[in-house]
Amino acid sequence: MCETNVYMEQADGKELLLLENVEILRPEGGKIYMKNLFGEQNYFDGTIKEISLTKHKIILRKQE
Repeated sequence: MCETNVYMEQADGKELLLLENVEILRPEGGKIYMKNLFGEQNYFDGTIKEISLTKHKIILRKQE
């Protein structure tokens, strides 16, 4: 399985885990929608900063 974890970049440069085992991530209504294997869903008001396919990691940045 190749699910990824989604993190939010914080002001101090650290990363806060938002959702694990994400299988769907898409723009939706000006926000980013994400859903994991267990049916948990979340919306994030921001943008994608980085996607690392080898690390299975997506970093989001809050809307400024």
